[in-house]
Amino acid sequence: MEPIVWEWVNFLVRWLHVITAIAWIGSSFYFIHLDLSLRRRDGLPDGVAGEAWQVHGGGFYNMMKYTVAPPELPEKLTWFKWEAYATWLSGFALLSVLYYHGAALYMIDPAVLDIPWWGAVLLSLGALGLGWHGYDRLCKSPLGKDDVKLAAAGFVFLVLVAWGLSHLFSGRAAMLHVGALIGTMMSANVFRIIIPNQTKAVAAMKAGQVPDPALGKQAKQRSLHNNYLTLPVVFLMISNHYPLAFGTRYSWVIVAVVLVVGAVIRHFFNSRHAGKPTPWWTWAVAAAGVAVIVGLSAAGTRTESAAAPAKVEFAQVEEVVLSRCSMCHAAQPVWEGIGAPPRGVTLDSAEAISRHAPQIRVWAALSDAMPPGNVTGITPEERRLLAAWTDQLPR
Repeated sequence: MEPIVWEWVNFLVRWLHVITAIAWIGSSFYFIHLDLSLRRRDGLPDGVAGEAWQVHGGGFYNMMKYTVAPPELPEKLTWFKWEAYATWLSGFALLSVLYYHGAALYMIDPAVLDIPWWGAVLLSLGALGLGWHGYDRLCKSPLGKDDVKLAAAGFVFLVLVAWGLSHLFSGRAAMLHVGALIGTMMSANVFRIIIPNQTKAVAAMKAGQVPDPALGKQAKQRSLHNNYLTLPVVFLMISNHYPLAFGTRYSWVIVAVVLVVGAVIRHFFNSRHAGKPTPWWTWAVAAAGVAVIVGLSAAGTRTESAAAPAKVEFAQVEEVVLSRCSMCHAAQPVWEGIGAPPRGVTLDSAEAISRHAPQIRVWAALSDAMPPGNVTGITPEERRLLAAWTDQLPR
């Protein structure tokens, strides 16, 4: 029963993570839209930066934003923080259930760095903690006074992290951890900067003082970072389902391109919401970025090998698949901790191997996604043989 229980724990924690992420992203996108759509007009109360009229669900809403704080606080004040906290907590729980519990399968690739499971977990925790600290120091450095320079430095920082993680973990875990780090940065922005600054502003008002405008400026900067990082982090968190994203030679470069693509797409919507000229050029940049990603994904695995024979016999393919894949991909898997064949794919017969040739090509020939962590020791030459076999099949 243990594999079945862990499978359902994984599923339910993942479901919770998706629910909380929807809540957080939804509220974040809404408030960025609201902030950008505010307009000034005569007759607004003192301290109001602008207002926006909105209609939804059959009702009309008049939204106003105070630059620092209103003259008096209302009895009830709604705080938007639990969505961020719940998203990070559920995400860390999912990381623990899937990657820490299954470190040998999902985190460690002996060809990259041969370490025990607890070493991989410590590296993971260190990457998340030190990554947040490095980003926070960048924001509080002199670079933080210039949003453009800070964004450029942050981009370089994340690309270097992606490159470094690709030399510590399997391709799947490396890309997932870049997403986990960005999610940690975003949640910590809320926990360490945005909410504390808002709390200080509320406390100052209750004490009859004028809140420090710098608090709101700092919180807004971090909120803007969260806004522009949202689309890249969504891509990175679902990348573990797509081997051509994480299991190829230039996966860390793909991370760099995704950061740009996600940012320009958000810039398009932010500009539209602010009433500025529509930056249609952003979609050309995004399309070019996607084309680059597709091209990078075709570069093959991280290991090189001699060319496979021009003609491959099926018996050679069958021997590789049965010896390297069938212990998990069988009607009754024999690998400890796996209760059912992954994705329902069985590779324990000639007919099944032929039927799943497209999946074999993507997961084990064009990428090194399978076997996870290369736990069965498939060689580069065997991957080339699988690639040559799938090349010669009729399309």
